[in-house]
Amino acid sequence: MISKNLVNARVWLPPVAVFFLGMISVQAQQVKPKKDTIQEKEIDEVVVIAYGKAKRTSYTGSVATISSDKINNRAVTNITKALEGQVAGIQAVSASGQPGSTASIRIRGVGSISASSDPLYVVDGIPFDGNINSISPNDIESISVLKDATASSLYGSRGANGIIIITTKSGKKGESRVNFNISQGFSGRAVKDYKQVTTDQYFQLYWEALRNGYQSTQISSQQAGQMASDNLVSALGINPYGAAYPKPVGADGKLLPGAKPLWNDDWRDILQRTASRSQVDFDISGGSEKSNYFFSLGYLDDKGIAIESGFQKFGTRLKINSEVKKWLNAGVNLSYTNSIQNAPPSSDSRQDNIIQAARVVPSFYPYYERNDDGSYRLNADGNRIYDFGKYRPTSALQNQNAAATLPLDKNENKEDNFSGKGFLEFTFLPELKFKTSFSVDLVNYNGHYYSNPLIGEGSEIGGSVTRSNTRTLSYTTSNILTYDKKFGKHHINILGGQEFYKYDYQTISGSRSQFSLPYYYEPDAAALLGSFSGNSNQFSLLSFLGRAEYDFNNTYFLSVSGRADGSSRFYADNRWGKFWSVGGSWKASNEDFIKDLNIFDQLTLRASYGGQGNDKLLRPNGSSLYYAYQELYKFYNNLGEPGTVLEKVQTNDVKWETNLNLNVGLEFAILNNRVKGNIEYFKRKSQDLLFNMPVAPSLGISDFPFNVGTIQNTGFEFSLFTTPIKNDNFQWNVDLNLSTLNNKITKLPKGAVITGTKRLDVGGSIYDFYIQEWKGVDPSNGKPLWRYIYQDANGNTVDGTTSEYAKATRTFQGSALPKLTGGLSTSIAYKNFDLSGLLTFRIGGKILDTDYTSLMSNGNSGGRAWSAEMLNRWTPENPNTDVPALSTTTNNWNSSSSRFLYSGTYARLKNVSLGYTLPSDYFEKLGLKKFRIYVQAENLLTFYKHKGMDPEQALDGTTYYRYPAMRTITFGLQATL
Repeated sequence: MISKNLVNARVWLPPVAVFFLGMISVQAQQVKPKKDTIQEKEIDEVVVIAYGKAKRTSYTGSVATISSDKINNRAVTNITKALEGQVAGIQAVSASGQPGSTASIRIRGVGSISASSDPLYVVDGIPFDGNINSISPNDIESISVLKDATASSLYGSRGANGIIIITTKSGKKGESRVNFNISQGFSGRAVKDYKQVTTDQYFQLYWEALRNGYQSTQISSQQAGQMASDNLVSALGINPYGAAYPKPVGADGKLLPGAKPLWNDDWRDILQRTASRSQVDFDISGGSEKSNYFFSLGYLDDKGIAIESGFQKFGTRLKINSEVKKWLNAGVNLSYTNSIQNAPPSSDSRQDNIIQAARVVPSFYPYYERNDDGSYRLNADGNRIYDFGKYRPTSALQNQNAAATLPLDKNENKEDNFSGKGFLEFTFLPELKFKTSFSVDLVNYNGHYYSNPLIGEGSEIGGSVTRSNTRTLSYTTSNILTYDKKFGKHHINILGGQEFYKYDYQTISGSRSQFSLPYYYEPDAAALLGSFSGNSNQFSLLSFLGRAEYDFNNTYFLSVSGRADGSSRFYADNRWGKFWSVGGSWKASNEDFIKDLNIFDQLTLRASYGGQGNDKLLRPNGSSLYYAYQELYKFYNNLGEPGTVLEKVQTNDVKWETNLNLNVGLEFAILNNRVKGNIEYFKRKSQDLLFNMPVAPSLGISDFPFNVGTIQNTGFEFSLFTTPIKNDNFQWNVDLNLSTLNNKITKLPKGAVITGTKRLDVGGSIYDFYIQEWKGVDPSNGKPLWRYIYQDANGNTVDGTTSEYAKATRTFQGSALPKLTGGLSTSIAYKNFDLSGLLTFRIGGKILDTDYTSLMSNGNSGGRAWSAEMLNRWTPENPNTDVPALSTTTNNWNSSSSRFLYSGTYARLKNVSLGYTLPSDYFEKLGLKKFRIYVQAENLLTFYKHKGMDPEQALDGTTYYRYPAMRTITFGLQATL
């Protein structure tokens, strides 16, 4: 159970959850662990940073690393969904369970209002513009997360929201290796849907709503009851009790004796399924003294739990590095991925949203047409007839049957991702190197949306089809010169370079309707041209960068860096942004007075400060604005005459958004390196925020880009890595990471800004709910009550209540942002067995569950499914309740208010894995080096309070009829030749 207290929340977990709390994925070791302590080299690991590598203990910036064994074996289609709970300071939210979808990642809070807060992805040293789901988890060697200014300032404006560096696998010196991984899994909902009333309960409740509605017109209770009984079936449009019970509910509101539903077609079972997941990965790698190679092939078929949804992907990668000459190294890294995503609408309030349709149509509305006796109605060929519910009320999705139409329709997204990287590295002197790199990312997207002409809404227009194509091409060139030299106890490293980035976007779309024949999906088969549109965008970024690092006696470290970015988004006078950082660290464990304590195996104190910029302004609809300063127009067709309408005014003064980042950290290791930890404090200040300033519609535009205000994110991060037991046969690891976050708006030039259910105001957070406050139900009449603050005749402020939603006063009701996030972990390796897992958690924050409100109408939405909570509605016999009286008269009680604001505190057993590696005696004669079988689970258990809602929601804390998270159980085997 989850405590209601959001600030000082405590989480109670059952013993099984405590045992698995935060487990990390670790493969069984072929070589048995030794009794000795953890080696120093494990402490002083090499981490991947901006434009190079560094030793962790000597690095002045904040960087966290996720190794391949925590990623490779996860049953995720997108690597972003494997990051949650792995690193302190990262908030990874899977807003959709649709296979192939990407999780939203925020590093150290939200630093923008109208600009992008997404981190920069860097793959093998070069910024990546492809779809992140094109990278196979099995190709990844490690992931580094750069969080502070020193770590990310060399990427300038592109790294303003933190950086995720992905390093893919390379071949290693020695005999060639062949790895093979095959798995088969099955998926279902990670969280059960909201509990609903039964058919019997629904008919009696809706009788009550009808009776109360009639009574409101001054009809007596007895007359109203009889009218409700007479009109119940016609109001709902169906009688599941058959002709023997034409009025199944009597004038007393009770179901007639003997009346039983003749069918129960649960649309959640019809539109959702147990899905399969198949994955095969294969790679060959090897190397010699002067070269190495890595080649991989991968295939994934991940069916979704919603019918006709899923994700298929085929990918390949080739990576070669070679010492061509003693003074020349060269490398190439090529990858290609082809994917097909079948994605019926599943993330908004559209009527054809398959997730919402499964929820809101009650089970007494049948899938196939029924006769009065409950038998199926058949057509002339003896086949069952799909029931589209023309008789249903509008709120019960009239004329809809997604289970019938989706198999004949198309909701297909095809995507080709090509990424090519190459470099040449020249060694002029042992300490002087020059590296030139080129990277290109090409993404070609094809959307195909087809509505069949045979059945459903499409049949009314003879079917329709929309085809769209989007092509994005980006390339990055970089030229980096480095000088690295040791002078006795002194060491310097100097880096300087230039980088250029070019982005080109093109899209085109068209639609047609009226097919003469079914089962033809292309526009050429349709007769009537509907629409045709297209546009293109371009963006350029020119950069110059430099960094200098110095250390004395491997104990005192100092680094400074700077970068200048010229962005085509801004006017010439504001085009260039200058970014910088300074950092230092002290490896105190190298000091004699620390060594004499015999406590610390490693102790390092580090601090950094710097500034970065952000130019990624977004339009209110979420699309990028590449021409932030220019005057833009829309083009309209007015009865065949062309015309232009102003869309955006010229804003030459708009400039860079700036992030100032402070980081102070302490890293330590004790007890012979059995306990390692890291504590950090950060303060991230975003000023001159890019914001779409709303204006009066009378001006002809809706908004304009403007630099407005300041946001501050502060918090602490804590990471702990322990090995309580390690001997010849047994090793046990326990890890923990925690992150706190305080997001605060510190400056706004024009007062508060209200956007939907949120309000931006000085002193509040970026995701503060500003909605009506629920005050319960009036026990005397069953009407809903909201808080109403008004001025009386004497000018005094009165804090009262009202039953009219339009009069209710909006007030602050808390923030969507959690107070604490993290993960706790443990892993066990016993001989040839390995057991591991990952539990993530979040404490604090609120979620506005607008999905639930669709099941909570007071009776004015006849035919729509009802939550089981409606059984506790107000009646004269049940006056003390939180659910108003039922009535067909609208009372707006399920409108947005604190009534539907729930705690976002939860814990989720994200991953559990159990594996067994066969002893080498069994397979070495076959040429196998390793053979492991395993079973694993994703999203196995979720601990939370508000049942029915998936607590892992969008960052802004508002549900939106989204595709639920999936629980996946996978069986697999791994073999190495």
